[in-house]
Amino acid sequence: MKHWLNIIWVTLAAAGGYMAASNNIDNDTPATMAEVIKPDFGEIIKNATLVDLTHKMEEGMPQGPSGNEPPTIKPFKSYDDGTAGIHRYNFPGQWGTHVDPPVHFVKGLRTLEDIPLTEMILPMIVIDVHEKVKTNNDYQVSMTDIYEWEKKYGTIPAESFVALRSDWSKRWPSTEKMRNRDEYGVSHSPGWSRKVIDYLVLNRKITAIGHETLDTDPGIRAGNGEWPLQTYYMGLDKYQIENMKALDQVPETGAYIVATWAVPEMGSGFPARVFAIIPKK
Repeated sequence: MKHWLNIIWVTLAAAGGYMAASNNIDNDTPATMAEVIKPDFGEIIKNATLVDLTHKMEEGMPQGPSGNEPPTIKPFKSYDDGTAGIHRYNFPGQWGTHVDPPVHFVKGLRTLEDIPLTEMILPMIVIDVHEKVKTNNDYQVSMTDIYEWEKKYGTIPAESFVALRSDWSKRWPSTEKMRNRDEYGVSHSPGWSRKVIDYLVLNRKITAIGHETLDTDPGIRAGNGEWPLQTYYMGLDKYQIENMKALDQVPETGAYIVATWAVPEMGSGFPARVFAIIPKK
């Protein structure tokens, strides 16, 4: 946490220095961030590994319920018109790698515009259950998984982002493989559990969770249109990121996550751009 606080301090100091410098020089020769920023912050970013946790948005990729109209990406204006390249996007908020704010499932709770910036840059914890998922596609993360993590790394810090690594994103972009339905039409994919959600939110006071699957709930429930775990989790006034990728490239501890998105009025979900910062040790 000390290293995390140092990053915040350096960022604020750099921003403050930039504003001060900008106010004390001629408007024709504005200072650049490079001229006033703390060098240690620059070194952190320069030497860090950045991992993109976001799937590319494209037509036909896996999605949750969105009605009968499939999402589309179509040219709206083109260079041939003598204007510019502009596309028109038609998609539900829950499309691709996306953010779910609490209001997505619980009326009256926080919307996208209510989530502060302080909840969008967080220490990142990765709970790795991918080996268990290999032998049990219906696997739900257990308290044993959490206790094993804490035995190895210490207490899960408050105000952190906890991601569930299942390697399910390796099935992307096949909807069939992501849903993984059996001969009876029952979906099989891993998910969270009520005990773990309670422990992380009520005991460890985390800020948010994320996963590689299409749903918070295991597929055997979500694939049938039932989302009891997601409804419960959203009711705790927490947000989540769904359809993450590349969690196998992020260490179980020591990284930071940046999760950002557009801010539609009263937004109940939106595609997100999410990446991890892994400082050099």
